[in-house]
Amino acid sequence: MKFLALILNLLILQSAVAAEYQIATFAGGCFWCMEPPFDKAEGVVKTISGFSGGDKKNPTYEDVSSGRTRHIEAIQVTYDPKKISYKELLSIFWKQIDPTDPSGQFVDRGYQYSTAIFYRNEKEKQIAIQSQREFQKYFKKKIVTKLLPFKHFYPAQEYHQDYYQKNPLRYKFYRYNSGRDQYLKKIWK
Repeated sequence: MKFLALILNLLILQSAVAAEYQIATFAGGCFWCMEPPFDKAEGVVKTISGFSGGDKKNPTYEDVSSGRTRHIEAIQVTYDPKKISYKELLSIFWKQIDPTDPSGQFVDRGYQYSTAIFYRNEKEKQIAIQSQREFQKYFKKKIVTKLLPFKHFYPAQEYHQDYYQKNPLRYKFYRYNSGRDQYLKKIWK
């Protein structure tokens, strides 16, 4: 009986801790490249690569890559709002992308690599709108990043999760050759 009570108390505690976390969803082109900057941020609990924005249920990477699902490669960020705010997450997001490119990100072309902020409520939407206005001053062209209501997030296959840690050489080769780092260095010095 004591063991069952202990397990029940542990489950209740885990639920209470999980209830303190929030989730944000961002699309910034290749999801492999979006995980590391968020993973490094204090207050981020975890990131998951996946897909959002389309209507097809449980799409695979191949489905999304075809461009026919209307899903976008995205990451889901679980964070502790006592340690990092949604506004701070948006700042990280803007500094990883070219928000003026309507046709993809860097070497990755197509709708499935476009940029978006998936807001979960009106407060997040307003914070995202304000953040977009604040970051517009850094770009000569108009920001075209979409602000979309969150519907669903589908995790990508396991081999895509934490790709930068599992395959560091391939990841670094891809990232450098994508042109992302060169662009970000030029914009953010």
